[in-house]
Amino acid sequence: MSVQGRTRRFELSFRAREALHGYGFIAIWVVGFLLFTLLPLVETFRYSLHRVTVTAETIQLEPLGWANYTRALFTDPTFVELLIAYSVETLVSVPIVLIFSLIIALFLNLRFRLKGFFRTVFFLPVVITSGPVIVELAAQGATSAPGIADSPAVAAVLAELPRALRNPVEYLLTSFILILWFSGVQILIYLASLQRVDKALYEAAAIDGAGAWEMFWKITLPSLTTATIVNAIFTVITLSHFSENPVTRYIYGQTYAVQGGIGYASAMAFLYFVAMAALLALIYLGLTVWARKEAR
Repeated sequence: MSVQGRTRRFELSFRAREALHGYGFIAIWVVGFLLFTLLPLVETFRYSLHRVTVTAETIQLEPLGWANYTRALFTDPTFVELLIAYSVETLVSVPIVLIFSLIIALFLNLRFRLKGFFRTVFFLPVVITSGPVIVELAAQGATSAPGIADSPAVAAVLAELPRALRNPVEYLLTSFILILWFSGVQILIYLASLQRVDKALYEAAAIDGAGAWEMFWKITLPSLTTATIVNAIFTVITLSHFSENPVTRYIYGQTYAVQGGIGYASAMAFLYFVAMAALLALIYLGLTVWARKEAR
């Protein structure tokens, strides 16, 4: 066998080993997803089509078809109102989180002392906005500023707005503290993307006479399109599964309610998932169109 043939056999075997290593790492996630996510999802969907009665001996299922879904959409005004509010508030919150994260990332990308300390400060809310800590902070009113909307000037402005705009603006004014707390991971993603931009592009643009503002719009922002899409998707998912989300709290409260039940709560959970998927698709398509325009 020639040396070239042996080299090809070595390359193929090396690629095969790399592939096996990759499949080995993926297999851990796949097994975990099948056991702890897919099976519960299938079981939850089955519950959503039944009236579920839990007894000491077993779980009794009474077939209802799509009755739980029609009840949630057409005869439960509270759930529909919460779902609409969630959709509007998410569409309002995502741009704010992205803009704030980008500004802080640009600031942290500069050279100055104690840069590592400030990175920790902006990432710290990610650690504390989960579990009993955020529940206690929300109970004490530390996550909102309701006094802003109660001031005479702001109240007068809100009264002049249409109802469709009044609620999102009021939510923005009262909950901006909580919104900005969701920016830690996005800041790190933007910061990592900024550090990968070729510095030679800025030097060439400066030689051609471009200013800082032009460099931002023509070099920095187009280079962050992928990071922006990732951050937007991450923000929607984070806001959607937040423990203090009114929709998830309402679904959880209906799980063992007399007028609810596991089947009804399961149906609402799947409707909530459809709403979240629709928001993700809308934001993804919008940002993809924007990225294509920037590429041109």
